[in-house]
Amino acid sequence: MNKIRLSVVIITFNEEKNIARCLEAALKVADEIIVVDSYSTDKTKSICLTYGVKFIEHQFEGYVKQKNFANSQASSPYILNLDADEVLSEELISSILKVKENWTCDGYLINRITNYCGKWIKHGGWYPDKKLRLYDVRKGKWEGENLHEKFVLEKNSLLGQIKGDLYHYSYISIKQHIEQINKFTEIAAQTEAKLGRKITLLKLIMYPIWKFKRDYFIRLGFLDGYYGFIVAILSAFASFVKYAKIRQYTNDKI
Repeated sequence: MNKIRLSVVIITFNEEKNIARCLEAALKVADEIIVVDSYSTDKTKSICLTYGVKFIEHQFEGYVKQKNFANSQASSPYILNLDADEVLSEELISSILKVKENWTCDGYLINRITNYCGKWIKHGGWYPDKKLRLYDVRKGKWEGENLHEKFVLEKNSLLGQIKGDLYHYSYISIKQHIEQINKFTEIAAQTEAKLGRKITLLKLIMYPIWKFKRDYFIRLGFLDGYYGFIVAILSAFASFVKYAKIRQYTNDKI
């Protein structure tokens, strides 16, 4: 087939620390870049406009709705979805350019690797973090709950995978991670409580312990050194906080 036009789609809110790095790499593969912003109060807008992107302000109604709206603003059905704290590696850029020359699948998986406080986390279940981010939007849509959203292809769609990592610059400090745990567990707990999920006291106690053992020992998180330990501990803590909040919101007695 002829070379396709690729639309890079990004949703943002107060991403002045990340967005320039993301856009600089995205420009190497994009025929257009769409940024849908939830009315940032920092310099996100001015930074984006210096890169010539199509900048759209749209009230945030949840990740699924926001990402589907962002997709609808693209002029091409061939889309690369990125988060503002993600950057294409050189190998991934090369792979995407090859796909643009010969698009054969309905969607392509990409391996994402996370940078935590300056350390690339390669174990503990964090890598390879396969994400479906390159796709023909006519073949699917974003679905799922907040914080667990994903692009879902139609049944019998053809799924491929390309080489190269998507660099994810997640947390620059432990403090930031803990703040995000409180924010994200709040969203997840409220969502799951509304769906009627019940958490037993046994699960509240045992699952965080199991999660730490699984991520740190079975999934070899210890190979990532000190920050591998921190990641495993805080991931277990996050599950404990989420379950505790769900119990509170569903009025269970502890």
